[in-house]
Amino acid sequence: MTNHIKGECRIQATLFPEILDDFISEDNPVRIVDVFVNELDLQELGFERVQAKSTGRPGYHPATLLKLYIYGYLNRIQSSRRLETETNRNLELMWLLERLAPDFKTIADFRRDNGEGIKLACRHFVILCRELNMFSEGVVAIDGSKFKAVNSKTNNFTSKKANDLIARVEAKISKYLLELDEVDRKEVPDNRVRMVKDKLAWFKKRLGELQEMKRVVEAHPDKQVSLTDPDARLLKTRNMERQVCYNIQSAVDTKHHLIVCHDVTNTNDRGELARMTKLTQEILNRKDITSLADKGYYSRQDIKATLDLGAETLVPKTDTSGSERKGIFNRSKFKYDPTKDIYSCPAGEEMINRMRTVEDGLELDVYFNHNACKECKIRNQCTTSKREPRRMKRWIHEAEAEAMLERLANAPETPVIRKQTVEHPFGTIKMWMGATHFLTRRFKNVSTEMSLHVLAYNMKRMMAIMGVQALTKAIREG
Repeated sequence: MTNHIKGECRIQATLFPEILDDFISEDNPVRIVDVFVNELDLQELGFERVQAKSTGRPGYHPATLLKLYIYGYLNRIQSSRRLETETNRNLELMWLLERLAPDFKTIADFRRDNGEGIKLACRHFVILCRELNMFSEGVVAIDGSKFKAVNSKTNNFTSKKANDLIARVEAKISKYLLELDEVDRKEVPDNRVRMVKDKLAWFKKRLGELQEMKRVVEAHPDKQVSLTDPDARLLKTRNMERQVCYNIQSAVDTKHHLIVCHDVTNTNDRGELARMTKLTQEILNRKDITSLADKGYYSRQDIKATLDLGAETLVPKTDTSGSERKGIFNRSKFKYDPTKDIYSCPAGEEMINRMRTVEDGLELDVYFNHNACKECKIRNQCTTSKREPRRMKRWIHEAEAEAMLERLANAPETPVIRKQTVEHPFGTIKMWMGATHFLTRRFKNVSTEMSLHVLAYNMKRMMAIMGVQALTKAIREG
């Protein structure tokens, strides 16, 4: 006889069956999922089959399948087959779905066919957070993170890769042709001759395939082709490795680390600042926001566009000048005087605004002093040209970018705040996903999948901030 706690007999019948609701505590997160979906107007959000047809076999209500997916992404179960398994053994899902158990095909089809509705449901939860004053400070950190796509590097082709493979195959063909030439001079077993001819035929066929692939790549606007997921691209990751992936852009609130908005792209960060800032303004319903970003977002046109939106932005500038490698003075050695509209060179001479030009869509003022530069004793440290003077080019809106950099210099804690804010959601979502890739392909489906990740992340954050019961009450009252 032991003093351990004993369980109940599995074959013992009970007079009064237990109620399923008794197994789900009031603080169970599954109740949030149930209340949130019940309060949504699924028809207005664009979900299909909200109104069932009067004829034909009955289908599942979209609310049932949306609850299933939100629960799955909250609990690191994203696969439709795994969700099907859980509906038959998971007590929380039995309660949430009222003991319904759709098959994996029905589950997968729902995610495929209701992408827009799922994205709007995700936005609806963000708006709920806004109404609960979660974004009162109006400061967001913007960043992008690379998420692996359903496409290996083997099935991704660039011009360089195609040329390298063609050169490798041509070398193999030359090797086997030389070996066939030696057959006449040496006694070679017949099986070896057949093997060489088979390999030669295979490599010739492969060469034709690669040459065709090269033509396809060169005709593509991005000069890159992915065979498994055509929308995925080969991009550099943080450790400078290359990976076929998507670049997920997000704007994260600095107060509670909630994701305000997100988007799926297949390009690098440059050029995304103004677009993400505008998207944030629309969702927060306010223009006076501050967006923080890293140096990968620095673009003078983008910063000007962001400021024109009425927002403030803080983005560090990178020094991309190649002057030091050439052994001449860096641009930073030339000081601009806004009152006189001149540059002072390291020799102390004044460089005057001589002309205006347009480069890469930017209007630039050009400053130089031909006479002073011609007689300068340190000319060889300033320019490599023997005839032309050193020129300084200044964007006509450079003062706005310089004012932004001055504000950034006066707020040295900004880079730390940005990193602590925006890296947290990405790290959490990637941990939930595990060492894997997106389960779906193409922009449309990957965007739907990311919306489910973001909705689950924000929901879990709000549970941590407010608690389950308080959040349940807020959703019902909202």
